[in-house]
Amino acid sequence: MKIWADADALPGPIRDILFRAAQRTENQLVLVANKRLRIPVSRYVKFEQVRHGADVADGFIVESMEAGDLVITADIPLAALVVEKGGLALDPRGELYSEDNIGERLAMRNLMQELRSEGMKTGGPRPMDKRARQDFANALDRILSREN
Repeated sequence: MKIWADADALPGPIRDILFRAAQRTENQLVLVANKRLRIPVSRYVKFEQVRHGADVADGFIVESMEAGDLVITADIPLAALVVEKGGLALDPRGELYSEDNIGERLAMRNLMQELRSEGMKTGGPRPMDKRARQDFANALDRILSREN
């Protein structure tokens, strides 16, 4: 299983968890972003810089991934494409998207986007706190221990 990370908006603590997990499990981790990122020197960690533009990183990930790969993303439309292609999609707060829940998540995201475009304040995600980091680390460990 290869791990792909939609890294443009990925919080630093989540990147650090991914770096440690890739090293520990010897899974290949590929961070994809349109800006340069610092990554540790490791044979298991790779960086792919894509050109700037809407959904360029998403397109690169979907084209490059294979069924069974894991994609880390907070982008629900990207998660839907990953699930459709047979991959696993995990958000940075530890929620695993699946065929069972991605349709509902996508519909809710679209509704909130529509409300915001009409001027309604909808709030945002809760802060990336210690609990969110721990939820992500636990979910990642469960997935990787199933696969290795």
